[in-house]
Amino acid sequence: MPAHATLHVLPQAPGRDMAAAEDAAAMFLEALGIDLDSESLRDTPRRMAYGYAELFTARPFDLTTFPNDEEYDELILVRNVPLRSVCEHHLLPFVGTVHIGYLPGERIIGLSKLARVAEHFACRPQLQERLTKQIADWLAEQLHPRGVGVVIEAEHSCMTLRGVQSVGSATVTSTLLGALREDPRSRQEFFALAGVNA
Repeated sequence: MPAHATLHVLPQAPGRDMAAAEDAAAMFLEALGIDLDSESLRDTPRRMAYGYAELFTARPFDLTTFPNDEEYDELILVRNVPLRSVCEHHLLPFVGTVHIGYLPGERIIGLSKLARVAEHFACRPQLQERLTKQIADWLAEQLHPRGVGVVIEAEHSCMTLRGVQSVGSATVTSTLLGALREDPRSRQEFFALAGVNA
């Protein structure tokens, strides 16, 4: 694998029409009976359109990897990485943390890139279950490690602000691949270091 592989996400994504998004936001709010004539609400459709565009735009980055010259073979884990995404069923945010770990093979990754990978997949309408698996699968494909583990703990505003209004509830999802799935000791070490009761 090359030392640099870039995930490109353009701010002006294909098919993005901000004027149309602003018009649609205004129509949506007016259809719900919200009067946009007041000074404080006049620019809300524009702010709403640009706010969602920002939520759905990940920053491009170089996936920097390095040879594992020291043949380090223990778990590498970054925990409590802030995460935000948008539930694809209600288009309401969910926020929380992601814990990402791997057992290295021939290459190791720049630690900040683990957070960047999570951000990349979170910047679109998502399901937490899918997001967890996408992060793990992508790292496995790019790094060829001996194992990958991803745990996401998040609070979904579609549960806390509407419907059941279950304030304080958290959803936990995990994906384990390779040795972190197959070896009970490695799996337990991952969950313990991530601070997750398994």
